[in-house]
Amino acid sequence: MWTTEYTGTTAVSPERVWVTLRALHTGELTYEGADTFELHGPFAAGTELTVTPVGQDAFESTIVELVENETYADETHFGDLTLRFRHTLLPIGDGGTRVTHRLEISGTDADEMGPQLGPQISGDFDETMSKLFELALSRP
Repeated sequence: MWTTEYTGTTAVSPERVWVTLRALHTGELTYEGADTFELHGPFAAGTELTVTPVGQDAFESTIVELVENETYADETHFGDLTLRFRHTLLPIGDGGTRVTHRLEISGTDADEMGPQLGPQISGDFDETMSKLFELALSRP
């Protein structure tokens, strides 16, 4: 298995971050340069979604873990590889939130492909986290 993660903090509450994360992953909200999401059912574990990265072909993913205001994870299969993206929200003492965005690549070729593929996928985690926080702060 190959993993990487990025953690950021914001003064915005976990509930406001969650509402924004949910809006992004249901396709209700987007911004220039963001992946687009099309949900095929309720925002719940087991629901499939289509993800379209900017300038790339769409692929199918499945929500595999969802705990409101705490955790969102989806999983995508590419051949023998499984890519799991997880957002974990933790409240911090001042009413803000610590968010960790983690990518896990598993499967028979993960040790070889992870170091090649992983940094390409996760290279913008810091930018997408900043945008998530910016949107959460500006939403009503």
